[in-house]
Amino acid sequence: MNESPSADAGWFVDVDPDRADLESAVAAIREGETSTPREWPALAVEAGFVDDEPAYYDALKNATTEATRATVTEREAADDRQLVHAVRAMDDCDRTANELAERLAEWGGSVDSESGTGVEYARTLVDRSGRNSTDTVPSPDFGPDERPIHSLAARVTDLADEAEDLRRFVERRTPVVAPNLATLAGPVLAARLISLAGGLEPLAKKPSGTIQVLGAEDALFAHLRGHAPSPKHGIIYVHDAVRGTHPDHRGSAARALAGKLAIAARVDHYSGEPRPDLEAELNERIEAIQARTADADANGGDGDE
Repeated sequence: MNESPSADAGWFVDVDPDRADLESAVAAIREGETSTPREWPALAVEAGFVDDEPAYYDALKNATTEATRATVTEREAADDRQLVHAVRAMDDCDRTANELAERLAEWGGSVDSESGTGVEYARTLVDRSGRNSTDTVPSPDFGPDERPIHSLAARVTDLADEAEDLRRFVERRTPVVAPNLATLAGPVLAARLISLAGGLEPLAKKPSGTIQVLGAEDALFAHLRGHAPSPKHGIIYVHDAVRGTHPDHRGSAARALAGKLAIAARVDHYSGEPRPDLEAELNERIEAIQARTADADANGGDGDE
């Protein structure tokens, strides 16, 4: 609501109700404020903005709905939200292509003595059929029972190709949206972390311990119920700093990586300035952790975790 010395009647001040002046009302609702609540319906009637209290609430509903719509539109158009949509679509295409490729391998194996597995088998079938994925008529070289198989193979390759196109988009856009995060985690992992958090701002507000287990929610909830040990890492496991560390020390590596990722996300969100020192500090820390394995092996000792 709008607070000023000359007009203390709320968000509806200077809004023309006869012209359905939603733009001014939206600006007042989104940007204005007031220190204390007042009898806004009565003041709106007194100011001539509306005829009665029900009309005030109708106008308020319209204005707040439009303000919410504007906020959502702006938020969804933000670069980090576009990145979230892209990486989720990429993963969906990858998952669906692989699931259909399994079905294709089972089906193809029933009629094809040279059947294979995976997306590569789908590409092989498309090549053997002599058709492009955009062709609508299967090659006449195959019988009617085989044509659906080759049609499915074309769909699998389409999805796999789409996933690769989206991956290239993610790899190109993540360094723009979150340069420090992309440097530390790699563009795809950085985009997945942003996606799991719901955006760059939510990620920047999360403690490192939460970032460490993003993607391991099922294991975390099982641990909280007392049915499993505490997870040491979530999707950051795919990072070389964690995956390349001896299992005895992966927890330490995951904590070190998550701590730097948390800092990188905050820097990217609040300033966007490159911080090459973060990568140097992380590498130094990971090298120290991985050196423990060599020391333990030399001394015949056990891990620290």
